[in-house]
Amino acid sequence: MRFPWRRRPTAPTAAPADTEDDLHLARQIAYRAARRDHPSTIEILALGEEALVDEAGYALAVRVLENVQNLTSHGLDEFRSPEDIRTLLGPRSAICWDTLTGFWNDVADWRRHNGAPLESSAPLLAVENEELRLLLWTSNRTLPTGEKLGIADAVRYERAVGASLPEYSHLAAALSAAGEGGS
Repeated sequence: MRFPWRRRPTAPTAAPADTEDDLHLARQIAYRAARRDHPSTIEILALGEEALVDEAGYALAVRVLENVQNLTSHGLDEFRSPEDIRTLLGPRSAICWDTLTGFWNDVADWRRHNGAPLESSAPLLAVENEELRLLLWTSNRTLPTGEKLGIADAVRYERAVGASLPEYSHLAAALSAAGEGGS
């Protein structure tokens, strides 16, 4: 099964390229799935569970789960907690969730040891524009310390360390979305 709103790749064996539309779609799906008041969270997560075994849907499913993690990390009342989401995941999604958590913990450790001090997420969480919130809240996460990490940190980590998620790279996604490479 695939996300019904997802375009099929042009070649049957080709993984779809990341586009700005794909990135925006993943943000919108995650925003709905993470909301406490959304009635279809379980159904959305079930679609993601099935998409994780589909080459054409894998990157989107990973991106949605990562965006859900980012949204739930902010501790805002409108979103479920990470623990609430974790209990709703199927076995493949739970493994992906834990892998994402481990990856971001590695990014945070690397960033603390090799970068400038991390900034507070408070200014990010104070943004009132809905579209800007969608972009910023899904592409950044709040650490338990109140500091924030973002996709740029993940890209820098991947470049410096050479480590990415299995079958998914933030660097490749960023390059592809910018029209500078494939996925």
